[in-house]
Amino acid sequence: MRLALKVLIVAGLSLAILLPLLMIRGVILDRQRYRADAVERIARSEAGSQTLTTPVLVVPYVETVEVEEKDVNGRSTGTVQRERESRWIFFPSTTDLTGTMAPYTRRLGLHEVRMYVFEGQLRAGFDVRIPDDRDAVAPRRIGRPYISYGITDVRGLRGTPRLRLDDAQAELKQGAGGDLGSGLHAALAPLASGDRLQLRTTLDLALSGSETLAVVPLAGETRVAVDSPWRHPLFNGRFLPTAREVGEDGFHAEWAVSSLASDAQLQVLNGARAERGTAAMLRENGEAGIDALGIALVDPVDAYVRADRASKYGVLFVLLTFAGFFLFEMLRQLRIHPIQYAMVGLALAIFFLLLVGLSERIAFGWAYLAASVACIGLIGVYLSAVLRSRAWGAGFAGMLAILYAALYGLLVSEDNALVLGAGLLFAILAAIMLTTRRVDWYALADAPATATPPPLPDR
Repeated sequence: MRLALKVLIVAGLSLAILLPLLMIRGVILDRQRYRADAVERIARSEAGSQTLTTPVLVVPYVETVEVEEKDVNGRSTGTVQRERESRWIFFPSTTDLTGTMAPYTRRLGLHEVRMYVFEGQLRAGFDVRIPDDRDAVAPRRIGRPYISYGITDVRGLRGTPRLRLDDAQAELKQGAGGDLGSGLHAALAPLASGDRLQLRTTLDLALSGSETLAVVPLAGETRVAVDSPWRHPLFNGRFLPTAREVGEDGFHAEWAVSSLASDAQLQVLNGARAERGTAAMLRENGEAGIDALGIALVDPVDAYVRADRASKYGVLFVLLTFAGFFLFEMLRQLRIHPIQYAMVGLALAIFFLLLVGLSERIAFGWAYLAASVACIGLIGVYLSAVLRSRAWGAGFAGMLAILYAALYGLLVSEDNALVLGAGLLFAILAAIMLTTRRVDWYALADAPATATPPPLPDR
């Protein structure tokens, strides 16, 4: 009966410790939101995540059309001729984008935000034919054609971009032109009905942005090659690289996207545009309003991610520690008060709060070491008095040190966290089962507890 009551008390205390652990997880989520706010504030003052749309050729025109007119009652009164403005959008046959993403950081308060400068060259080839006039009596009036480049946040342009049309320099102007959104455009020589235009364009630019760069592939064949010294890229969007190399020196990635594999051209013709936030959406959920490929410079296990993952193991730490107390109490016939269980459980929970606070100011590894040493030292001193033995207090502290070391290995692992965690749980369970395999639990349950046991020898 005493054994069952003790099990219920320990189980209840374990559930009670969930409340402070959940509150600490709430603090971690709040700090993550504060960092997201810092990213947004820096984006508002410098440049946000960027989306670069490969060039298109836009040819505006005015044509005469017959329009049916109606009276106030909705009855037709005949047809009249009116002028209507429209345009043709032509996509390049090939596009090649090559460049380098050089990372740097901006700090706002306690938070560091990853930024980059993309220095690259965007080459495109056009081979288009202006449609013939359908009505020789009222021919279309073709306006001034222009080349349009979409850039979601032009504040990120470093210096003045240079555009060459074939081998001649061209003047770039603000805006992508018409309702194509934010970006740049350059006017071309006038065209006439039935003309054929073969054109090679080369744009050299330096573009800064925050964390993510996306590219909208509009050509018949789009090729992208990006290099960067950043070691932890996240490739997202609709298209993954066809070739990639990621190492200690950074990454190199290449894409080859055919218009047959993308709806981007149709989306642009239907009015879809790459707006601000497109690249950020690609990073968050891999989806955006227009087909794009994306690159994000991420820290796969940053301080908040690591702290959040660590807090998920908080219940396991409490259960293992309480299980150790319970076994020690049963096997050594030493009474440990529920308040003493609760004190140790709260000390284990405070570790995660210390970890978050310290990791905002120093490197995560040092923050983890400082928080774990503080909590392990406190628990070790406390248990030396509770267990009436410095040796047993040190033994429990050593057990906790092993657990914290194993947890740190899980946190810093990017690819093996699951298998390492499963292996750790199996090893702990196996150790408990093998240690207690010969224990007669019925006899322990009936045995009276020692109210004031003799001191255990220091070891």
